[in-house]
Amino acid sequence: MTTPVLLLVGIAFVAAVILGIAARIFHVEEDPRIEAVTNLLPGANCGGCGQAGCSASAEAMVKGELEVNACVVGGTETAEAIGAYLGYDVAGSEPSLACATCEGGYRAARKYNYSGMEDCRAALQLYHGYIRCENGCLGLGSCRKACKFGAITMDPESGLPQFHPDRCVGCGSCVAACPKGIIKLVGEKTRILHWNQYTQCLSPCRQRCPAQINIPKYLAHARNGEYGAALATVKDNNPLPVATGRVCPELCATECRRQTQDDPLAINAVKRFVADWERNSGERMQVSIAPDTGKKVAVVGAGPSGLTAAYYLRRLGHHVEIFEQMPKLGGMPLYGIPDYRLSEEQYEWDIDGVLELGVEAHTGVKLGRDFNIHALKAQGFDAIFLAIGLWQGRLLPFEGKELKGIYSGIDYLRRFHTDEEIIKGKRFVIIGAGNVAMDCARSALRAGAEEVILTFRFSRDLMEANAHEITDAENEGVIMRCLLSPVRFVGEDGKLTGMEVQEVTLKQNPGSLPDCIPVEGSNEIIPCDVVIQAVGQAAELDEIVEADGLERTRYGTIDGKEETLETNIEGVFTGGDCFTGPRLLVEAVAGGRYAARSIHYYVTTGEIPPIEDRQREMVPQAMVDSLINVAPLNSRAVKPMISLEERMGNFREVEGTISEQQCLTESQRCLNCGIYCYDQNDLPQSEIRQATSCPNEPHIAEKKQAEKAD
Repeated sequence: MTTPVLLLVGIAFVAAVILGIAARIFHVEEDPRIEAVTNLLPGANCGGCGQAGCSASAEAMVKGELEVNACVVGGTETAEAIGAYLGYDVAGSEPSLACATCEGGYRAARKYNYSGMEDCRAALQLYHGYIRCENGCLGLGSCRKACKFGAITMDPESGLPQFHPDRCVGCGSCVAACPKGIIKLVGEKTRILHWNQYTQCLSPCRQRCPAQINIPKYLAHARNGEYGAALATVKDNNPLPVATGRVCPELCATECRRQTQDDPLAINAVKRFVADWERNSGERMQVSIAPDTGKKVAVVGAGPSGLTAAYYLRRLGHHVEIFEQMPKLGGMPLYGIPDYRLSEEQYEWDIDGVLELGVEAHTGVKLGRDFNIHALKAQGFDAIFLAIGLWQGRLLPFEGKELKGIYSGIDYLRRFHTDEEIIKGKRFVIIGAGNVAMDCARSALRAGAEEVILTFRFSRDLMEANAHEITDAENEGVIMRCLLSPVRFVGEDGKLTGMEVQEVTLKQNPGSLPDCIPVEGSNEIIPCDVVIQAVGQAAELDEIVEADGLERTRYGTIDGKEETLETNIEGVFTGGDCFTGPRLLVEAVAGGRYAARSIHYYVTTGEIPPIEDRQREMVPQAMVDSLINVAPLNSRAVKPMISLEERMGNFREVEGTISEQQCLTESQRCLNCGIYCYDQNDLPQSEIRQATSCPNEPHIAEKKQAEKAD
């Protein structure tokens, strides 16, 4: 008995020694941080991060092979805890949800009938898929099969994937499974920082919109009565919808496919309706703000470009302060657009929407006079955005220019919004044919002028003002005199009494404006006591150039890099009219968001990545000259307008907002276009105009509204 026991003890001892030696030989030192990170993870072992479990996930995070915010269950709180432990800055991390960019794959033309394996990757191997659209969804459900959380189902009618945000954890499995790159993970930052690319499926209207608003998407929400979601879509690219809803010339509509057989959609009228829907409610929709980054940005100028940059930079988590030379925020739209087009009260709703995010504003302080760029940097601002506008009205250097009664258009319009005396007279002559000239002419009539003559040295078709502004001005009594060039100003006792003009003819000059050829013997003097010159604007840069060494162009604008908007001074960016010259309000909005993108990358990473395949021109494939199987359906979204008699003697708003029924009817006319496809009338009714570009995003917007209501 003793012998067997001793034998077993001996064997056990030898085995223990061997195992001890083996352990020492094959020992692998485990990083203690892995266990610590594992303990910080929720322990769900769901695999949503793409790893086998939480331990594997922790090991990958410690090795830097996996983002610390990859845990879809733990969310931001877990990411911040892990980031703090590992010494990473995860400020600004945000959840992302899956979203498909194709909503028309079922409408795309077929190359052939496919009956192979029900897998998009397999189908793509055969002549790059069976539909003729490179951006179109094949609809075989590889994304659905890849999703481990049941967040994707396939629409039985259209065959398109439907995303369920309440189940989506943003793991990215569907993104990896989609062979055509149609599915993306979209978060708030993605929407703010994104710019159109040629690789996207972009409708013609969306390509033409300077702000790149996803127009089909907000029209889709509008026709479903989802006004909050529609407005949220607009604000992804444009924080000033009340203002642009009134003064935008609707470049998008010029590319609407509807116009090939009936009327283009009244896109801006729908945008104005949803913007007023929020304003009239008195309750502003809340938008997300990323966690504070600790970065400070100074925005100089509170016009549309400055306000837009401030809005998006704040949403990206930066501390933003605005410095404005005028007593009120708003820039040229506030001081230069008459109330009958855009009132201060209406515009203030947009401005307040920027300030309510936590943006600080300092008014009555002017760059170059009260402070300079070096002082801002000394105060700790990490970046500076110059959006100082064009506040200097150009004046013609003609004989008699010193006479009393001659003003610039900016000087004239500004006085309606300040305590300065309003310029009055009986006979006005307006020089110019842009929107500022029309505003001056129509304002003069409202202020009591007996006669207003607008002179333009080119032909009527070369007038720069919006077509309806020209028509409205004429209807209200403005006399248009084209092909008339000013020669000199005449007066008595230092006061203006008239302007000498001369008729001209035009000689075509390929590639530029035609040459004006004077007509001998055609001179005449137009009697007047006020001349308003709306012939151009310039930025006031002398003091800034002298104080900080800022470089400017030969056109009197701030010089900056086209791709980044950075000036010759590091960390100083520019945008809006002071960079581009006089442009539309919506173009200034676009410039502000573009600057916000550059500044965000500059202060967070130090490098501004280029935008690959950036869409600059209209995509030729998207241009069509006729529609197939689409019944004509004329627009009924005619804005209500007050009568001509009601307009004189006051600055009451001329155009009203369309009704809710008009909004619904008009948005139903949208063909929901992609690059190639659009809704056709021979499709089953259930498939027409029902698709939304991303079900996740409307859900987010509506969910927030519901939570707020609770």
